[in-house]
Amino acid sequence: MITSEAVNRAIDYILEHLEENLSLERVAAHCHFSKYYFSRLFKAQTGESLYGFIKRVRLEQSAFRLKTEKDRPITEIGADYGYSSSNYSSAFRLRYQMTPMSFRGQSYDRSMEHPFFHHENWHVETFDECRGKVMVRNVPDFRVIYERRFGSYEGLSVQWNRFVEKYGEYLAENTLFLERTYDDPAVTEAGNCLYDLCMTVGEDCPLENTTVIQGGKCAVYGFKGHAKYIYAAYQTLFLVWLPRTDYQLDQSRSLFDIYHAVDSDTWYMELDICLPVK
Repeated sequence: MITSEAVNRAIDYILEHLEENLSLERVAAHCHFSKYYFSRLFKAQTGESLYGFIKRVRLEQSAFRLKTEKDRPITEIGADYGYSSSNYSSAFRLRYQMTPMSFRGQSYDRSMEHPFFHHENWHVETFDECRGKVMVRNVPDFRVIYERRFGSYEGLSVQWNRFVEKYGEYLAENTLFLERTYDDPAVTEAGNCLYDLCMTVGEDCPLENTTVIQGGKCAVYGFKGHAKYIYAAYQTLFLVWLPRTDYQLDQSRSLFDIYHAVDSDTWYMELDICLPVK
């Protein structure tokens, strides 16, 4: 868990300005620290240098856009993150052991090993199957207590149990539990996934680790089933639903899930996957 609010602010700032010229000096100044102190703090909290984090996330975001913007030229996507055509191909190959073009083609393989439920394959739905579960609507903003995790989604149920127990005094009859995600596990290694566990609270919550999850126009996918199928639902939205509609992902807002029912014994879940669109 990332416990430093300064590091969390830095990560938010980096993600919001990923396509700009980011430097250690700029990020540290945003958090009101010297670059030397902040460099050590960031590495201690995340296990990565700030430069390494920025470089990795830029490549992963470009890989994500290769699959969700399949008709956009590869060179344009690389240029968005500061790469020339040749530099982008070299950096991408070093990270993914394949060219951007090969990665884009492989992303549409409809049956691959599940990244969390190992030795199981995932399968995307057809467009018609997915369309019946998706509604584009305006979602409200949510003020939440949050804890940011940096690592694998495996063991998520244990993390949620600890989170609920820790903040039990803030539970109310209308409390909602949300999970905000920043990565696509198809392009980010399991140990590097970044996500927030959240629960709604009122404006008067005195805790420092509160924030607002921005709502707005979202494609809301109503998921019901075993937890192992959530990954396939996300990939269906990215690979099947989105390319067949006139909507685009709104990169300025985060993806998040709203939980409605969870059975920890059977792993049955009901939740809304909220994909920000424009």
